[in-house]
Amino acid sequence: MPLYNPHATPTASAAKRSRLVIDTFLGADLTSEPANVDPTRSPDCENMVRSVPGKVRKRMGWQTVTTLPGRINGCHHTREGGVLLHAGESLWRFDGETAQKLCDGLADARSASWLLGDTLVIADGKALLLFDGETVCPAAEKAYVPTVTIARAPSGGGQAYEELNLIGPRFRESFLGTAGDKVYQLSFAPLDEEAVSAELLQPDGSRKTLTEGADFTVDRAAGALTFITAPGESPIDGQDNLTVTASHTVEGYAGRINGCRVGILYGIGGAADRLFLSGNDALPGRDWYSGYGDATYWPDGGWSRLGSEGSAVVGYAILGNQLAAYKDGAELGRSVILRQGQMTDGQAAFPAVGSLQGSGAVSRWAFGYLAGEPLFLSQEGICALTSQDVTGEKLDSLRSFYLSGALRAEPDKADAFALVWRSQYLLATGERLYLLDGLQPLATAAGAPYCERQYAGFYCTGIPARVLWEQDGRLWFGAADGRVCRFADDESDPASYNDDGAPIVARWTTPDLPGGQVGIEHHLRRLYVELASAAVTGFVARGRVRGSWRELFDAGAEARYFSYRRLRYSRFTYSCDDTPHIIGARIRLRGVGRATFAIENEAQNEPFGLNAIALEYVSNGNSNKWR
Repeated sequence: MPLYNPHATPTASAAKRSRLVIDTFLGADLTSEPANVDPTRSPDCENMVRSVPGKVRKRMGWQTVTTLPGRINGCHHTREGGVLLHAGESLWRFDGETAQKLCDGLADARSASWLLGDTLVIADGKALLLFDGETVCPAAEKAYVPTVTIARAPSGGGQAYEELNLIGPRFRESFLGTAGDKVYQLSFAPLDEEAVSAELLQPDGSRKTLTEGADFTVDRAAGALTFITAPGESPIDGQDNLTVTASHTVEGYAGRINGCRVGILYGIGGAADRLFLSGNDALPGRDWYSGYGDATYWPDGGWSRLGSEGSAVVGYAILGNQLAAYKDGAELGRSVILRQGQMTDGQAAFPAVGSLQGSGAVSRWAFGYLAGEPLFLSQEGICALTSQDVTGEKLDSLRSFYLSGALRAEPDKADAFALVWRSQYLLATGERLYLLDGLQPLATAAGAPYCERQYAGFYCTGIPARVLWEQDGRLWFGAADGRVCRFADDESDPASYNDDGAPIVARWTTPDLPGGQVGIEHHLRRLYVELASAAVTGFVARGRVRGSWRELFDAGAEARYFSYRRLRYSRFTYSCDDTPHIIGARIRLRGVGRATFAIENEAQNEPFGLNAIALEYVSNGNSNKWR
């Protein structure tokens, strides 16, 4: 008998026995009405994920490895492959089993990090931090000291060379001395109380250190140095002979950088050689960029106002060799601002080259690249920005149509956290984990205009993830209560299927079946389920007819096979058949138009893989339920 095509409309025949087979499972549809869901999708597939494209299985469980004092705010990967965990107000080195505290004093808020050169840079909204492989310190402690002026005369002038450093008050000025001048005027005043130092060029090319109080005095209010003995002319023709280092604090400068929490690596031609930072709540519409390969230097002029000051920059993505800055949607018409790095008069510049209108981003922590597309979370769901958007052919595109019905109802999307792991975009929202499968791009959904494709989507419950990361090839998460948890990774091991000892509830619910013409009644005769092979597995089949659920049959031990390696005496069987099992039973549901079926596994330490569902039925003709 030929298999029934689930996408075709069955015809009514009084005596013909029909069979509907679902052998492709393409995830959840949490947006459409259950009656309109395609048979290959499910209106309720809690804790079911893709095993191979087109097949699904119960997700594996997680175990708590350790618990840290404070909520888990971030995970940061070092150059050497190590992991640092930000818990509460502390930073810990974590080796996969134990944690060693590195420092205190961080903000108890989400943090982000980037590897710039050999340095791990961490931003938590309180202070920009640097980790060199051994110790953590504020970037301000190692702040680069710029030479702001060269070829300066004692009375002033000179050539501008570098800009002040926002995160450090110290600066240098290089003077070309004169024979008689003893007073040398600096560019900035008042000066800080920190000691001023100077170096004087010697005829042999060395430099002599001059000390405040012994060799010169300082008028801090005026920003002037008076030397006891005039420095004199340069012993080397045309070369500055006096370098002065002083400090001038500008109120609020350091806070502009220290208050940031989001960023990206970007540079000329798309190179990842500068750090761009934003997310400062006091200046939400601005961003700043570091010096070349140097997170200790933040030039005074290295900032941009991206659109309206009141519309926040939420995050970034790289698209080709352009930098896309995503805004929160508060500014109509400029949801994404595109910039291009270029050299202007020998200096790096990053001017805006265009803007896009579309959905504003809502979470700073939900950016990621799936199948080459930069994804972000909006109020409507998970969207992508594509190269076609940049050419003006289209706006940002929804990629989560089948999950968006549930995503729109999430109460705190601004706190959602995303990770791209093994070709999947994982989005944690507190207790739920939503998945977009990069291996299963689908045709455009009927209700999602301006989109050339969707991804198969799934969702899992019972996962209290605040932060997700990969470590040693495994998926981990940190919880709001300080737990550090690791997911199992052996699909065949029954011990992989529990959450800290608690059973995992998993089900695949069909849409209304068998579908077809309105007003046709059916006699539903048999239900078959094909399970993936497992030493310990099973399911319960339930059906909903006329609004009421009832158990149809229990697979019991029929799907199990004997394995010494996976021996469980409570689930012992004599069967040695390790091929996929087809289990079915008579269900005898008469005179129904449609019914919904759920294949469930709620047992602890039981794998559960679903290969196919088949329904055998007879169409009895027109319904006699007339008013």
